[in-house]
Amino acid sequence: MYIYQASPNNFRVAEDPHKPKFQSASTSHQNAETKPKRLLEQLRDAIRLKGYSLRTEQTYLEWARRFIFFHQLKHPQEMGAPEIEAFLTHLVIDQDVAASTQNQALCALLFLYKYVIKQELDPTAINAVRAKRPTRVPTVLTKAEIQRLFLHLTDTYGLMARLMYGSGMRLMECVRLRVKDLDFAHLQIVIRDGKGGKDRITMMPHNLAESLQAHLIRTKRLHELQLEKGLGSVYLPDALERKLGCSTEWRWQYVFPAKSASIDPRSGLKRRHHIGETGLQRAIKHAADLAQIDKRVTSHTLRHSFATHLLESGYDIRTVQELLGHKDVKTTMIYTHVLNRGPLAVRSPLDE
Repeated sequence: MYIYQASPNNFRVAEDPHKPKFQSASTSHQNAETKPKRLLEQLRDAIRLKGYSLRTEQTYLEWARRFIFFHQLKHPQEMGAPEIEAFLTHLVIDQDVAASTQNQALCALLFLYKYVIKQELDPTAINAVRAKRPTRVPTVLTKAEIQRLFLHLTDTYGLMARLMYGSGMRLMECVRLRVKDLDFAHLQIVIRDGKGGKDRITMMPHNLAESLQAHLIRTKRLHELQLEKGLGSVYLPDALERKLGCSTEWRWQYVFPAKSASIDPRSGLKRRHHIGETGLQRAIKHAADLAQIDKRVTSHTLRHSFATHLLESGYDIRTVQELLGHKDVKTTMIYTHVLNRGPLAVRSPLDE
């Protein structure tokens, strides 16, 4: 039987009340060395072993906590598919979560059972009430609205916003961009570890090449100053730092670094992280307000506009699919809603 001490941030097995409380010093030392890791520590280790991002780690740990609390601190090893079904149904019925949120919770729990509990569950056998995934038409800005928006975005945020619109990058793909992935000779950008863990190549806007190079000169000076202070290290994925020892090399630095170094929550080392995505999101929203654009504008709106404007210019949908990194062309097809061809080319009888 598993007995838990309830705490929002800590799950640990409590002492067995039937176990003798007095032990010899040698026995206590031996037990301390062989003490098993807590469940969430095991989950964290499994996530890091798979090379998942810090954000995924935090998300999966939080879903595991919520699952255990929902079942009144019962150990996952004593539960299975029926309890997961009940939890996922609760998320939809009682908390009205979106389909993507419910799917995220399911992925976290499947990971927990597969890699920590060592019990692989069939997701098709988990018959929870599923949240409906709405079909939404993406918000797209006109080219004139894009220009008005950019008038109110300057400096680093302005460069990042223009790069996202000009290349179709997602928000986190932009903030995590590294120096080595910019190819000025071929005007290309390599997107590493994009959605679904896939790499892809997209275009570098010719009009941004000079601005990007000037930005890199300033960023390199900052990096050199950090090296003089014994800093200048960045996080490297997939244990590359241990294998290659190249975390201070210029090519591995972030194109858009944070203003100051910070403590890496995993290693405890002081490093320069990439710029925070929240600041860019706020800057885009504020610029849209100043430009008096009466649409809901987010960083992802720039990606929607990139795809739509390419299709409007006559580029084929397969090319746009590859640039966006969509697995299925059906996902890209949603952008045809603004085109004056295909099924939406029907004219209103009022216009005849």
